[in-house]
Parts: sequence; structure tokens; C-alpha cells
Amino acid sequence: MNVLVFNVGSTTLKYACIDSEIEDTIASGLVDRIGQPGGDAINHLIAAEEAIQNVGLQNVHAIGHRIVQGGSLFPEPTIATAEVLTRLKTLDTLAPLHNPSARAVAEGLTKMTAPQVLVFDTSYFASLSPAAYRYAVPEDWYSEHAVRRYGFHGTSHQFVTQKAIDFLGGHEQTKIISLHLGGGASATASIGGRAIDTSMGMTPLEGLVMASRSGDLDPAVVLHMTEHAGLSPSDVREALNRRSGLFGLCGEPDMRAVLGRRQTGDPAATLAIDIYIRRIVKTIGSYIAVLGGLDALVFTAGVGQHSTEIREMVCQSLGHFGISICPQKNETCRDDPSDLSSKNARVRTLVVATNEELAIARLVRKTLL
Repeated sequence: MNVLVFNVGSTTLKYACIDSEIEDTIASGLVDRIGQPGGDAINHLIAAEEAIQNVGLQNVHAIGHRIVQGGSLFPEPTIATAEVLTRLKTLDTLAPLHNPSARAVAEGLTKMTAPQVLVFDTSYFASLSPAAYRYAVPEDWYSEHAVRRYGFHGTSHQFVTQKAIDFLGGHEQTKIISLHLGGGASATASIGGRAIDTSMGMTPLEGLVMASRSGDLDPAVVLHMTEHAGLSPSDVREALNRRSGLFGLCGEPDMRAVLGRRQTGDPAATLAIDIYIRRIVKTIGSYIAVLGGLDALVFTAGVGQHSTEIREMVCQSLGHFGISICPQKNETCRDDPSDLSSKNARVRTLVVATNEELAIARLVRKTLL
């Protein structure tokens, strides 16, 4: 079965056509700067239709869509029907940068004969306990308005966690913290491939510092900016999602550029990195406490897999937890997974390449067969 996987970003559409039986990628590509001046497509549906033309309609047996937010409505992959897509629309406000565009693609392709399966970033976190997913807010906020932690990047966290367990020869009690560090960033604590806690919350805005998202902050900040600074709720939403994080701290969302400026002594870039690292280290420490120990720390995604400096800065503050990496291994890691651990480390530190498209293709095949 050839599965065409669509991974929709806010202004991008990544696609891959994968033979799900032998797990071989037949074709792949990226449509960039969607809806922007000089971009590759005017909207995500047009981008998806161009991808189908590139792959060849005859080569597509099924379509898998990465959907960021499934809420409590969709705890597992779900075949896209008119009813399902109508229910999905109710979740648009919980992931405004991603869900509406991904849903529009699925809706626009319903005319195709190939079945479509929605795979949700939130599904891996269906195992969270109420103590992990509930907020300390009025009960009716939860019961009537679904205010709770959902978690995101679940497909990636599940994929790299299982890959790490296999690499380590682990078992059902293997304790892993996975760091998905890219434009968006999140951390997840798992035991035996089962999620125990995660940093993103009701939306992908909570948690770690990201390229343009703030991560954790006092909720009274929102009240202050609306009640005293005169901003509308939509202004605040836009600022926290698109003008905060690294971008808000130093005017640059790209980690490579921020690190380059830090090396020249730029104070704003240096502060941005310090805050970024501190948030990650605090999260790791809290998760070790929740897990009652740690077997492996896993870095993945664009920054996690490719930034030697970020991995070094994260790990250098964690020696008292038994986390210690070899500088040479950190500089030269090429294998997948790569073990960066020093000889005296009590906790293994791994770099594991994520492959959300392959993970989605596997789930589509499992759902349809």
C-alpha cells in the first residue's frame, strides 16, 4: 500500500509517498512559503494537489494527514468522513496555525477515491493521567470547554522513544525523556513507550521556548496586555505565537542565526539562548523527578539532531543526574541512533532522527488493514 503523507505546517506542506509494506519512500518534497508573496502555492489545498501531480495519482493508494490537535474527540487515527471533518472543525481554535489548513486539505481531497486517515499529534498523550492533563481551573472549564493538556509532537515523540528503546534493548519500564527541538519545541517523559507527561498543553503554545512561540508564562501577562496595554485577544494570540520565543527575545527565529550572533558576543542572542536552555533544563529536572529516574535522554528534530552547541549546553548542567556526553561523539555523530554518552555516564544520551512521515504511514496502514 502506497501512502501519501501530508505534513502541514503554518506556511509549508511536506509530503512523502511511502510504500508502507517495505517502508520505502517513493517520492517526497516540500511546498514552501504557502500563501506568501513569491511562495510556491496560494493555499495548502493547491499545494497538496501539486504534490499529488508530482507523485502521480496512480501511485496513491491511501492518504495520511498529520493533524496537530485531536482533542478528546480523536484519541487514535481516524478515517476521514464528512462527519469526522465536521467534528474536527470544532478544534480549529486549539491549534490555529495548523489545524484549519490541514483540515482544508482533507476536505478538498474527499473527491478522491483513495481513503484518507487523520493521524493526530495528540494521540500519543491519550495515556496521560488526569494528574498530568488537568489544570487547576474551575471544573466547568474542563467539563464544558475542554480546558486540559493535550500535548503535541506526539507522532515524533512516540517514534523516537520506541526507536531508543529498541536501540537500548529496553523493556516496559525503560524511562526516557525525548526532546523534540525544532521551530516548535516540546519535551515528553515516557515509561516503556507510554507517555507520562509532556510540556505542550491545551495548545502548542505552552512549554519550552520556541522559534516564535513564548512557551510558559504567567497567564496574568495576557490579562495585563488586554486590560492595561489595550491589545485585543487576537493581538495577544498573534504576538505569543508569531512574535515571541527566540524572535521576541532577539529578533531572529532561526536557531542557527541566533547561535551565530551569540558567538560574536551579541547580548540579545546570548540572553535568548540562556533562556532557551534554562527552560529545557528545568523541564528535564522535573521529569526525572516524575519518572523516578532516567535511562535515556533523546534529542530529535532539526535543532536537536543538528545543533552540537545546543546539545552540549543542555547536558553540561545535568551531570548530577548522571547525564554526561563525550565532546568528540557530540561533534561527529552520524549514526541513527547515535550514542553521545561519555564512559562515566549513568544515563544514555542519544540523537535519534525522527521520521513523522514514516510513523504516519505505519499508522495509516494499521488503520486501513
